[in-house]
Amino acid sequence: MEAVLVSYGIEWANLLVRWLHLITGIAWIGASFYFVWLDNSIRPPAPGSDLAKKGVSGELWAVHGGGFYNPQKYLVAPAELPEELHWFKWEAYATWITGIAMLFIVYYFNASAMMVDRSVAELSGMQAVGVGIGTLVAGWIVYDLLCRSPLGKREGLLGLIMFGFIVAVAFMLTHLLSGRAAYIHVGAMIGTIMVGNVLMVIIPGQRKLVEAMKAGKSPDPIYGRKGKQRSVHNNYFTLPILFIMISNHYAMTYTHRYSWLVLAAIMAAGVLIRHFFNLRHKGRVSIGFPIAGCVLLLGVAIAIAPRPAARPAASAVPAATAITAAPVTVENSKSVPVASAASGVDFARVQEVIVQRCASCHSAQPTQAGFATAPAGMMLQTPELIRQHAAKIYQRAVQTRDMPLANMTHMSDDERALIGAWFEAGAK
Repeated sequence: MEAVLVSYGIEWANLLVRWLHLITGIAWIGASFYFVWLDNSIRPPAPGSDLAKKGVSGELWAVHGGGFYNPQKYLVAPAELPEELHWFKWEAYATWITGIAMLFIVYYFNASAMMVDRSVAELSGMQAVGVGIGTLVAGWIVYDLLCRSPLGKREGLLGLIMFGFIVAVAFMLTHLLSGRAAYIHVGAMIGTIMVGNVLMVIIPGQRKLVEAMKAGKSPDPIYGRKGKQRSVHNNYFTLPILFIMISNHYAMTYTHRYSWLVLAAIMAAGVLIRHFFNLRHKGRVSIGFPIAGCVLLLGVAIAIAPRPAARPAASAVPAATAITAAPVTVENSKSVPVASAASGVDFARVQEVIVQRCASCHSAQPTQAGFATAPAGMMLQTPELIRQHAAKIYQRAVQTRDMPLANMTHMSDDERALIGAWFEAGAK
């Protein structure tokens, strides 16, 4: 009972932290989108106007929520520091903190199941965690050094090199960790880079501007330029990281043989689409960018489309004429007659496989450590439930093969083929 309560408590922690992560992420990304839009949409004041004399580089009139707004941007800083100055930082910090908490709750506390895939690499749970944490640290160091190098003055080349680095990390991780953990750690690395930009560059630069004004000195515009550069980088990172945040729901991507390449194409599509909107804010409509992004996504969808499953070996599926009519009794289920000869597959054998390999997690009272309730609410301990979820079982056990999780229950290829043959025969 104690283990069940611990698992239940972890599940509530997962829910609450995930919810908070979503809320803070919306606040951070929303602010990022708004300020990039604002920066690209402001228009310079007329030469010689009062605004120009005040050092305003651009302004914008907007209406929202029944009110009019007139934000203005200064070339460097206003002549006098206002009494109240709003800072945008806690959205970023809270998003990263809750994201790291999610990594520990979902992945690091159960690394042997959530991060290790022995068909990919023979790692222990602690080694997998080490790979994950090392990726976050190394990602920030490499990115920051690239930005501070002479490449930092060549945005296009810097972007290409950084994209190549992220793809290389994805390739490495998909050859060390489970596909799901690999994807999420690419996202965590990008998120760490983004919050590092805020914590290590943008906010310190803003503080130096404020300190200079308080000291009666003219602020150095270099801090504003550096902050703007990192802010724009964060803007382009947003769509790739948002995809990665939801990717664990789509096993067709992270279980593919070339999952790193799938991720690279989807991230590139996100960058192209984001670039379209950034240009549009400046008054330039370049429809080729979103078209290219959509073509990439379509190409990925076609490339990873499911293929016909392999047929089971003769030993796995008896000939139709050999099927008996005897019922089979499985724990927590009713007596089930085997399939008719017309189906060609013995349902009793299918049920036995699913109960043995899947129901330890997918049942009303899971026996697998770390699960207080059935994942996604899908229970498979009765014939009716198995038939109800037949399509999902087929997709995850046969097509993407990412279930059972880390294949902890050792489902064999013959057993997967048996399930495939049963589904293709009508799941009767």
